Amino acid sequence: MRGEKGFTLIELLVVVAIIGILVAIAIPQFAAYKKNANDSAAQTDVRNAALAAEAYYAGNNAYPGGPGGTATLTAATVLSPCPDAGTTTTGGLCTSGFSKVSTGNTVVYLTAAAPGTTYTITGSNIGGTGKTFTWDSSKGGMQ
Repeated sequence: MRGEKGFTLIELLVVVAIIGILVAIAIPQFAAYKKNANDSAAQTDVRNAALAAEAYYAGNNAYPGGPGGTATLTAATVLSPCPDAGTTTTGGLCTSGFSKVSTGNTVVYLTAAAPGTTYTITGSNIGGTGKTFTWDSSKGGMQ
């Protein structure tokens, strides 16, 4: 029996314990990375909605929705100005195109009261950390 080679039961138990400790450390970190990625997606959608509102303003000399208008945008809503009035949502943003709201994100677009020269856009992701991101045109960007 002395010629046989292999690991003892104690050695195997030590390896299993080390693997268990590493997994216990890695899983919470992975969950945090995923939540932060979802937050980044929400921030990107808020910025895209702001770009769409500015592009709409450049072509129409007014922000989508008019003074006091509100639009809630969810997955599959496109964040680009519409070429014609027949394809707009209530917020004046298209429902077809290339830059869509990411899955799990909700973006709320709100124009200011008359004369409607400023707007705010808020966004969040249900799978994120719970943060809400706000773009305020009167302050010049993400707050």
